[in-house]
Amino acid sequence: MRDAVRRRFLELLCSIYIYNEHRGYTAIDRMLAAIRASWPDDEALIRKVESHRADERKHYLMFRRWFERRGVMPFDIDRTCGHIDRFVEIVFGSPIDALDYRLIGREDVFERLCRVVSLTEKRGHRQVEILLRDPKVQDDAQLTKIFRVIEQDEPSHWAPYDGWLRDHGRREANAWERAIDSFVHGELLVFKLPVLFLAPRLRRRSTWPDHHDDAGALDQVAALEPLA
Repeated sequence: MRDAVRRRFLELLCSIYIYNEHRGYTAIDRMLAAIRASWPDDEALIRKVESHRADERKHYLMFRRWFERRGVMPFDIDRTCGHIDRFVEIVFGSPIDALDYRLIGREDVFERLCRVVSLTEKRGHRQVEILLRDPKVQDDAQLTKIFRVIEQDEPSHWAPYDGWLRDHGRREANAWERAIDSFVHGELLVFKLPVLFLAPRLRRRSTWPDHHDDAGALDQVAALEPLA
């Protein structure tokens, strides 16, 4: 029973992570398209965001290999467990996929998005530090290694967005935005994770999340002109 509980917890935890890592790099693809269209000469920002995207993809693949070694698929987690999904929906009143790419390229909108991404990445870093002290994670050498890599990578992820805010004289996150971040995180830990853990018929995915990546759509986005 004890082993079954531990296995269930770890597989659910990693299912949430693999969803969020995949969601992370595909959302960054959308943001990169807007940056390249709106500020094509800001090569430093583009390189830093590209590096962030590469890390998110790397983390996704590490979790995928973790599942492959166990011979099981992740649980079918949706955007209700996505931190960036919930954060964007609350701040912008729209799902990530519904945000107009050209709208993201407006400085007033990009400013808000920078704060959302920065808070999300800092929250992720604190959570990884907590998980690395969890005995259930420590007993899994491969998973511990994955979280060590994420712990090392995370600080470079919020740096481009904090840097853009600073360089453009924009404010840092205020109390309201920090409260949203705390609410989204607490909602997952206190409500959603226990409900999913106890759900007797929680389905597993039949395909990997990246099986549905649409490179063609991203190419079309990159060709869009920014809004006036």
